[in-house]
Amino acid sequence: MAAPMAAAAARAALWAAGAAVAGPLRLRAARLPGSRWNGSGAALGRILSVPSWCSRSSSALGGIPSVPSRWNGSSSALGSLLGIPAEAPPAALGQHPPPVATDKEEQKRLLEHRPDQPPQPRVLRIAIIGAPNAGKSTLCNQLLGRKVFPVSKKVHTTRCKARGVITHEDTQLIILDTPGLTNPLKAKRHNLDEAMLTDPWDSMKHADLVLVLVDVSDHWTRNSLSKEVLRCLSQFPHIPSVLVLNKVDVLKKKFLLLEIATDLTEGIVNGRKLEVKSSPKQDSRSSVKLPLRPTQASPPESKVPGSPCGQERNQAQEGSGLDRSSDAGGAGTGEGPEHHGFKDLKDMKGWPCFQEIFMLAALRGEEVDTLKRYLLMQAKPGPWEFHSEVLTSQSPQEICDNIIREKLLEYLPLEVPYGVSQVTHVWEEGECGELIIVQSLLVPRESHKRMLIGRGGKVISRIAQEAGQDLMNAFLCEVRLKLKVEVKG
Repeated sequence: MAAPMAAAAARAALWAAGAAVAGPLRLRAARLPGSRWNGSGAALGRILSVPSWCSRSSSALGGIPSVPSRWNGSSSALGSLLGIPAEAPPAALGQHPPPVATDKEEQKRLLEHRPDQPPQPRVLRIAIIGAPNAGKSTLCNQLLGRKVFPVSKKVHTTRCKARGVITHEDTQLIILDTPGLTNPLKAKRHNLDEAMLTDPWDSMKHADLVLVLVDVSDHWTRNSLSKEVLRCLSQFPHIPSVLVLNKVDVLKKKFLLLEIATDLTEGIVNGRKLEVKSSPKQDSRSSVKLPLRPTQASPPESKVPGSPCGQERNQAQEGSGLDRSSDAGGAGTGEGPEHHGFKDLKDMKGWPCFQEIFMLAALRGEEVDTLKRYLLMQAKPGPWEFHSEVLTSQSPQEICDNIIREKLLEYLPLEVPYGVSQVTHVWEEGECGELIIVQSLLVPRESHKRMLIGRGGKVISRIAQEAGQDLMNAFLCEVRLKLKVEVKG
């Protein structure tokens, strides 16, 4: 008993020492930095030659308030395209998150422990949805500051919903990482559990805000939201939604970001129309001003009670093909949120109810802190759900299994990794406080076994080495991982 307690104390001391070096974190309720589309000195204001002394409510659009803000952050995407000088980056948030407990019972006690919340706590529950492989888990890990969710280039790496916890001063963000929205046919092809179909919808029921992540590097899908995403948003129109364009660093032609944003929002953000005139293709290296003309949307005829995006949908009736007469579930009665019927979604490419748009590169961490500050500001008064030392709701064994499966997806071809089962035989603490893990990987065929072991054992050794390193970073302790490959009996 003394050895586990000593190891836990050492890990806690290491984390506390790192936090002490970083110093106290402060968050001011001030305007966010970055190349915003509104506000004093904003990007749009500079395009339209608006003086920087103009107030936020009247700078870019000459008196029209509530213009879509934060289309991108400091020195990224639009700012780089237009050649706007980058603002000084603010201090990073959450550089020293707590480690994950290596003992299952210790993690369980932490999860059951009464939250050590301040007198006036604030909380925000965030659901992150999107197509498979859009970068949801990568964004979650970057927001948390520690890798606890599996990441892979292949689809369906995340198999079930899991929660990440960010505790900053008096605010707690609860991130609901969900599997990519898919359909029953694709779920059957990849041997996925039924939970893969239902978890994203369940997460939406408990969310205060939803982030819709889109991979702008995929030219096949970047100009339209998938039908699964649109269906999910249409079933919960009362939940505020934010569009996040990911992998902008991979996109060479940065001017395409405006076209993508316009398509994905049906030309409306936060109730305001944005018109982008067509123009000849520009060199991505140039900083030419974009032909942009923001306008105020015409007054809506009616607004659905209980739905904050009712106004935006009404404003976009002609352009988006929405039909109020076919709304399902008692729309307009005031008894609940409005729902779109399937006919409404058939011709839609985007969602006209987004409140904000962010452009970032999650893998490189670019502009993630800008999004994080925005999320912290959106938190509302309410009780915390977790103790401040909790980083994730997952058990240490679940984190281990997920990280090993991530490596299997990375190094095995085609559908082979989806048929691998994992069995943990040993999970114990060594004499020097190191974590010893022995796990068997069960494959259906002898050919798969040879493929997984690799010539001279190179593949399985590389998987064990990389997975062990990730586990060390999650648990903040030495990890000795041994993997064995067997054919299922």
